[in-house]
Amino acid sequence: MRLLPKDQDWTAYAYLVYLASFLLYPFLARVPVWQVNAVLPATAISLGFYFWSYWLRGPKVLWIAAGWFALGALFLNINPGASVFFVYAACIYGRAWEPPTAFRFLAGHLVLLSLLCLALHANLFMWVSSMIFSALIGAVVIQFAQRKRLADRLADAHAQTEHLAKVAERERIARDLHDLLGHTLSLIVLKSELASRLSATQPERAAEEIRDVERISRDALAQVRAAVRGYRSMGLEGELKQARATLETAGIAVEASLEPPTLSPMQESVFALALREAVTNVVRHAQATCCRLSLRRNGAFCELEVADNGRGGTAEDGSGLSGMRERVEALGGILERDGSQGTLLRIRVPV
Repeated sequence: MRLLPKDQDWTAYAYLVYLASFLLYPFLARVPVWQVNAVLPATAISLGFYFWSYWLRGPKVLWIAAGWFALGALFLNINPGASVFFVYAACIYGRAWEPPTAFRFLAGHLVLLSLLCLALHANLFMWVSSMIFSALIGAVVIQFAQRKRLADRLADAHAQTEHLAKVAERERIARDLHDLLGHTLSLIVLKSELASRLSATQPERAAEEIRDVERISRDALAQVRAAVRGYRSMGLEGELKQARATLETAGIAVEASLEPPTLSPMQESVFALALREAVTNVVRHAQATCCRLSLRRNGAFCELEVADNGRGGTAEDGSGLSGMRERVEALGGILERDGSQGTLLRIRVPV
């Protein structure tokens, strides 16, 4: 069992010091014995109200306020410390509601307190002290509680942002590894098959292809490490050379029209990765004999086209194309795919 919720700190216990004036007054002043006997159960009841108020939200706290008003009314004219009950009641509105509503309840609290003091013919000291401290401390608690709410919301927003950043980073690494490994493994398979066919008739050429496989494997390892660090591409120029080499290794004729405009590092990275994924798909799936690569500026856009004369089709985007589309759209660009006559992939990004 807990006296206070987990979101409360030690200051909630410190506020109980104000009860001391109510508890000690009968022992320090000459009052009838019944007042001494009455102050102990009243203090116990007020402690119950105090801790219970931290667990309630919304209209339910009004029952606690009513209880404190009742205690205050009973001791208003016999114990000057009874004003603390009205102050405690004034403090619960800020914890239960945000400022506009809390201030309305505090205003109602002050009106009701004024009527109670008038009805019970409270002395001027009790009236003024109860009203002033209820107004001042109640307003301070309302503002303090609101700052705590805002701080909690900010902390939640930071936690959510951190979570989303981690998710986005995992997705980035997954997309990049897919692009990197899919392209590289396809090239390794092609060169390994070529080396196998040449091993009997052209062993020197086969050995050269195997050395290429080793080099490509080492490059792939370096690229995977770079992807994890966040540097995801060898650059657009390097990707264009690699794309040409991959297509030629697969026996696909290449037609290139390349006039790359000046691009930002982010735009260059997106185009490079898109080119890599598109060429990998041509090699893997298109069954093409010719592929046309085009990169140029078209008005306010930089446009990349990868077109082949393969089997085409209208299959749904796989994970590679989906990742490519996400990158392009993040830059305000458009990705279009037409599979009616071979496959035409067009990417347009504003520059």
